[in-house]
Amino acid sequence: MVSKDPPPPRVASGRCDFPDGESQFQRGRSSSLGPAACSHTPLLGGMKMERVLLLNATYEPLALVSDRRAVVLVLAGRAEPVAFREDCPVFHSASLDVDVPSIVRLAHMVRIPRWARTPPVTRRSVLRRDGGLCVYCSEPADTIDHVIPRSRGGTHDWSNVVAACKRDNLTKADLLLSELGWTLRVKPAPPDGYLWRLRHLSDVDPLWEPYLAAAS
Repeated sequence: MVSKDPPPPRVASGRCDFPDGESQFQRGRSSSLGPAACSHTPLLGGMKMERVLLLNATYEPLALVSDRRAVVLVLAGRAEPVAFREDCPVFHSASLDVDVPSIVRLAHMVRIPRWARTPPVTRRSVLRRDGGLCVYCSEPADTIDHVIPRSRGGTHDWSNVVAACKRDNLTKADLLLSELGWTLRVKPAPPDGYLWRLRHLSDVDPLWEPYLAAAS
């Protein structure tokens, strides 16, 4: 009769050293996984990669990290789990089963440089700041526009770049608002700190909400 080794232990937190770090893990799920929705990023290796909210040691939201990164931070002692979903996925290695947390908190506080609090001006970030609406007509926006055209001395910064629909963008061309008789529905300004990315997320894990709300 062949004896079977006991199954590897499941842990929710702790410390363990893996020589290859993240490469030791394979994704899996508990058999009790239900249909509850959760926050996902695109498929990776045939399974969906979860997003995990990373908190500073002060419980201030910092960023979203991959499930694999969150587990490695916890096992390395650099972070601790804060919350788990009932249907949390499980990472498996040869010697360990690890529940993937929904939120992790760094063991030591990190300071965010002042420059990092103002994100670069990109089409995606401008559309997100302006709620995906044209600042001229409030219709859905699909491009960006320089309020003062670059050809007339306008700068490419948060105070001069706005979301716009293609129709208004073409109509405005290189004209000034005063020449068209147009007005802005809002005054463009830099987003209010680096946390704006998290506050504008869709498909937010309910466990994150208290931390995102406190940062608003």
